Amino acid sequence: MQSLTIPASKSISNRLLILQYLYPSLKINNLSTAKDTRVLQEALQQIRENEHSEINIGHAGTAMRFLTALLSTLEGKTFVLDGSERMRQRPIKILVEALKYLGADIDYIQKSGYPALRIKGKKLTGNIVEIAQNISSQYISALLLIAPKLPNGLTLHLNGKQVSKPYVQMSLSILSKLGIHTEQDNKTIIIYPADKLDEQQTNIEGDWSSASYFYGAMSVLNQPEFSLKPFDENSLQGDRKIVSYFETFGIKTTFNTGQEIVLTKEKDFKLPEFVDFDLLETPDLAQTLAVTCLALGIKCRLTGLQTLRIKETDRLHALQTEMQKLGTGVRITDDSFELLAPVVQYPNVSIDTYNDHRMAMSFAILQKKYPELVIKHPEVVVKSFPNFWELFKEIR
Repeated sequence: MQSLTIPASKSISNRLLILQYLYPSLKINNLSTAKDTRVLQEALQQIRENEHSEINIGHAGTAMRFLTALLSTLEGKTFVLDGSERMRQRPIKILVEALKYLGADIDYIQKSGYPALRIKGKKLTGNIVEIAQNISSQYISALLLIAPKLPNGLTLHLNGKQVSKPYVQMSLSILSKLGIHTEQDNKTIIIYPADKLDEQQTNIEGDWSSASYFYGAMSVLNQPEFSLKPFDENSLQGDRKIVSYFETFGIKTTFNTGQEIVLTKEKDFKLPEFVDFDLLETPDLAQTLAVTCLALGIKCRLTGLQTLRIKETDRLHALQTEMQKLGTGVRITDDSFELLAPVVQYPNVSIDTYNDHRMAMSFAILQKKYPELVIKHPEVVVKSFPNFWELFKEIR
């Protein structure tokens, strides 16, 4: 049976890198090779070696949010934190205002509410703050990661309907596994201070978001079985839900020993004519599911997608634009995507990827069915999955 090794989780890697900076006794095994993770590593090294500097994180949104919080706590250090032109269009006001309420010294260099930022690190004496949880979970995770190093810990009061909840739970689970005391109820999170951590090692599992493209490929091809690794059955990652989503398309997942999952295509499976998924907790799977439905000729409605407007690109608009090139009927709102006419009338077109790794990898699923489809700037996959094309061609 064919077996493929998927890169380590970018989300877990980036959280652990911030915590490793704060707690050098932490050792990390199987760190992600994604460009976003390398960018964060390089930025952290720059911070270690300099008291004053300018850091440019390019398109790495996680790095922007996490470093904004971290740099605010580094007494005596002053940094300018900047990114690509698209990054300067991605809002960060909610996080900045929360940090300022705790005592941070942050100024906007150009447009108020958006990068670039000038951050003067200082001791943050505040320990209670309210923050909206309906825009980006990364704002909350950024605060949670620095919270145990604050003199009085942190109490977060959360307002609004929570989006991408599993990513907040991931941050809390990582803190707890490292020995940091946390408490949580429906609208409040408490992180207790921890000056030091015991020396320890942590292993990072494979990235479920990255695995989703292989699920999509299997659903449109005739390959009956293959395996992916390394994956934990009790994963911290919300995108593990891809397992249940793809059962709808006849793909069964079996968890074996040694962190291996086996994907099996059910014989004579009758595909549905329409599927309806609420992706409020798993928005990174939207493009995978939308393109898979198109490849299979299934109408779909995907909801809970309000965060897609502020990603690497406006992902809802990008999906609509590229699918319409193919002659596909699509309708979008501020938080939903509908595939109304799942047909490909013009497969011999070029798909723009908008500097978005997920646009390239999701349309690679459709390319398995229509090899004449051209995906422009395929190199954008380095953001999360540098050897994606090499592995993806193994699935036939």
